[in-house]
Amino acid sequence: MKTCLFLMSFLFTSFSWAGGALSGAVEQQPLNIPAVVMFLVFVAATLVITYWAAKRMRSTSDYYAAGGGITGFQNGLAIAGDYMSAASFLGISGLVYLSGYDGLIYSIGFLIGWPLILFLVAERLRNLGKYTFADVVSYRLEQLPIRTLSAFGTLAVVALYLIAQMVGAGKLIQLLFGLPYHYAVVMVGVLMVLYVMFGGMLATTWVQIIKAVLLLLGASFMAFMVLKHVDFDLNVLFEQAVSVHPKGIDIMAPGGLLSDPISAISLGVALIFGTAGLPHILMRFFTVSDAKQARRSVFFATGFIGYFYILTFVIGFGAIVLLSTNPEFFDVNGLLLGGNNMAAIHLSKAVGGDLFLGFISAVAFATILAVVSGLTLAGASAISHDLYASVIKKGNSTAKQEIRVSKIATVILGAVAIYLGILFEEQNIAFMVGLAFAIAASANFPTLILSMYWKDLTTRGAFIGGFAGLLTAVGLVIVGPIVWVDILGNTEALFPYKYPALFSVSIAFLCIWFFSITDRSQRAENERKKFEHQFIRSQTGIGSHQAAEH
Repeated sequence: MKTCLFLMSFLFTSFSWAGGALSGAVEQQPLNIPAVVMFLVFVAATLVITYWAAKRMRSTSDYYAAGGGITGFQNGLAIAGDYMSAASFLGISGLVYLSGYDGLIYSIGFLIGWPLILFLVAERLRNLGKYTFADVVSYRLEQLPIRTLSAFGTLAVVALYLIAQMVGAGKLIQLLFGLPYHYAVVMVGVLMVLYVMFGGMLATTWVQIIKAVLLLLGASFMAFMVLKHVDFDLNVLFEQAVSVHPKGIDIMAPGGLLSDPISAISLGVALIFGTAGLPHILMRFFTVSDAKQARRSVFFATGFIGYFYILTFVIGFGAIVLLSTNPEFFDVNGLLLGGNNMAAIHLSKAVGGDLFLGFISAVAFATILAVVSGLTLAGASAISHDLYASVIKKGNSTAKQEIRVSKIATVILGAVAIYLGILFEEQNIAFMVGLAFAIAASANFPTLILSMYWKDLTTRGAFIGGFAGLLTAVGLVIVGPIVWVDILGNTEALFPYKYPALFSVSIAFLCIWFFSITDRSQRAENERKKFEHQFIRSQTGIGSHQAAEH
């Protein structure tokens, strides 16, 4: 039990740290010509893809789901591209550089949610839904309240995630490319609007695939060069790391970031359940042709992500060994330039020179472009498909109208993301990543999983429970130590724990259960009777697209 608590506490404390790895003051660096050139090449290539995708976009299915023509392998790569953020690449390798073995626990632990949760969700999601996870939740429930709830949950997650990514992008470009922070934020915002507005899901998918391939190739080369340095003997790598690291043999033992059990379990709940409630990840399962390809997507995504985290572990130890003997990467106080989160960037220069440094720098920025594109499309879909087409127009809108609203929403989301990215420049945004996962776990996941597996779920239960989870997650973060003390300056937090998911998810499930079983209305009885019909469709997928439009 103690080992389990340690694994969870380390994993989720580290996750929060990685989320804020790019926050804080950053000193602008000289212009990195190779990085700028490679970044411009990447941008040019993705804009060509966007133009190509725009020529093939003829329907709402093309716009929201790439026409269902993405293969399981391609979708697995795209999911990996959506999930492997710059904070993961720089943060995990930096954590290994700082703490050693603890980073391995983090790398492996991050995968917990994929095989455990997404295998339960992917097939039924694909069979029951069409464009967004709200299609599934509202399958046998009343459209207006449930789609409104789903849209609020989606937009809350998207907004928080976008702020974190925009601030991270500004800091990263300021540090790596020597460009001013505001320019970098505007650049990211404009590019993500172009990708989504003109290319839809098809362009977003291929941006994510290209980014995933480049990141995996770059990380593989770095790990290969590290292993080559020690004749492919991991024992030699570890021995050399122990001999030069300030902590010595302690870097080979766990326990450096142990938290209290409640916080450990709470963040564990957020990350595991939150992964299955992230709207931009769930949307990816509608891009494949059937449930079999959805399962293949999860299989390949898990493999790619797991391989990536193993590489970051080797990269982190390689940075300990190779950077320790090179003074150009340290300041006069012996501290790594740019902080520990820059270990992977400095290692890229050590193993491949300025050219490879430029490549890795451009790839790190490309990771942010891929993530924000997926987030923006998820937010725009919630507004156009869930709110406008299904709630306001009650299913009577045309495809042309729906896509037009989605494009308008994309522009608005882009403008808001740029504004908030500039507004939060000096803020520590780590709590936003944790809160995004907490909301996804508290508002989206309970209603989604119960709509697919529990016959007694009713509209009243889902609506009250979903909003209870969302409001509880937000409220507890505000009165918790991160916001109430660190940001607002109060002496003591009203809620003692940093991570609210254990409480907010429990409240969500409890409210959904209670308000569903006590609902004796005729509407509730009809909704319970529809479960068998829904269950059959969730297994076979027959008629699922038509049902999603009911």
